Amino acid sequence: MHSEVKRRIIHVSGTAVPAAYLLGILTWTEVRWLVLAGSLLALTLEFFRLVVGLDWQIYDELTRSYEQDYLAGYALYVFGGTAVALLFEPRIAIPAMLMLTISDPVSGLLSARELRPAKRASILVVTFLVSLAIASPFLPLTVAVLGALAATLADGVKPVVSGYVIDDNISIPIGAGVVMFLALEFLPGRVL
Repeated sequence: MHSEVKRRIIHVSGTAVPAAYLLGILTWTEVRWLVLAGSLLALTLEFFRLVVGLDWQIYDELTRSYEQDYLAGYALYVFGGTAVALLFEPRIAIPAMLMLTISDPVSGLLSARELRPAKRASILVVTFLVSLAIASPFLPLTVAVLGALAATLADGVKPVVSGYVIDDNISIPIGAGVVMFLALEFLPGRVL
């Protein structure tokens, strides 16, 4: 199986955590403890990979070249989900997490055939629509639109800071979560 497809399957598997909450299997407190434990595990694995030099073949297969000397995308994925789970209530955190676990893999699979560094507008439109569909059941439409726009921007733009690529695995959930939170807090009631 191609590495990109494997990465996308792992992405989608993260949907199990918010789904467990939505299905009543886990409480929100249990979700928070679970993602916090996941972040500690990812941090430990990254310590052994980056500091100790542990070189498992799975790292070669599931990390991108720009992640070899930096925190890997899987760790940023877990950290991003943990951040929104700890910072926000479920109606914001759940769609932010699902935008990462569903919208990002859809976008990634659609753009896997692209040779250009920037994603085509049509792929970003799909990312926006999937993100909007995810957020709409949880939030007022205006807030859902703003959250979907934030997720789409995070998916389409990969800034580089001091040689380090800001991975969308962390910017999608945090960006969408912050924008949705601010929209709920500051938009007038008639806009919502």
